[in-house]
Amino acid sequence: MSPSLFKDDAARERMEAWYERVREAIPTPTTSQTLTTSFGATHVLSAGPEDGPPLVALHGAMANSALLLRELWHLTKQFRLHVVDVLGQSVKSADAALPVKGDAHGRWVGEVMDQLGLEHANVLGVSWGGFATLRFAALAPERIERMALLVPAGVVNGKVLEGIFKMGIPMARFRRSPTQANRERFLGNLLTTTDDDWSDYLSDAFQSYRMNMSIPPLAKPAEFAPLRAPVMVIAAANDYSFPGDRLLARAKELFPTLTHSELLPGAKHSPPTTDEFREWLAGRLGAFFAGA
Repeated sequence: MSPSLFKDDAARERMEAWYERVREAIPTPTTSQTLTTSFGATHVLSAGPEDGPPLVALHGAMANSALLLRELWHLTKQFRLHVVDVLGQSVKSADAALPVKGDAHGRWVGEVMDQLGLEHANVLGVSWGGFATLRFAALAPERIERMALLVPAGVVNGKVLEGIFKMGIPMARFRRSPTQANRERFLGNLLTTTDDDWSDYLSDAFQSYRMNMSIPPLAKPAEFAPLRAPVMVIAAANDYSFPGDRLLARAKELFPTLTHSELLPGAKHSPPTTDEFREWLAGRLGAFFAGA
């Protein structure tokens, strides 16, 4: 039996409390359901008109559906948004991580869509959720109507030394000694905006999760030759994990159907979490998924 994702029961409880706190702050009604998949129970948070075009979204590492839905809630004016709690990366789904090698992530996304009653849908993947989306696109390209990736994992990796000094060492120091100075040094290289509760959430998350993630393999162009869905990729200029300029250049190599690409100037791996940026992002994504 694999170890729990969390250091202890208190850590899990902190993450569950955060989930409820953030869900209550979402400015639109939401519905919750837990789906049965062969990989484990999978929670989904949904919002928007039930007869709206379906949009399936997958969040990043150590995040959850409430956090992502709060950032994307403007899209619920136009779409039926289903935000999936990624196995191995959220307190709301089964306490089990999927292997990064092979097609487990792709098959899991397919089963989630089956349980949602969706033969095909628009799909959005953010960071680690972008990696899961890529595996689904490689496995079942015919089920994707349009695909958007925001700072996705699995396309490029950052420079090793820069990653060690900008992310690895500061993270290790913070996990070992969570002082305010160590927190600011670490999160300052990860977050574009640090004056909201994302800083507090991630502080607790990095102290609560075991951090046993494996680096996902990079996608290959041949995997997406059958993909017919239009693709949008948004990258962050100052992303130390997945450098924005290199990410967009590789996206051109990977996706023959790439129609939209955007580089967020001044943004780090976690883009701005301001109301202004939320509206801008929803406008860009909404137009893309609507076929504009």
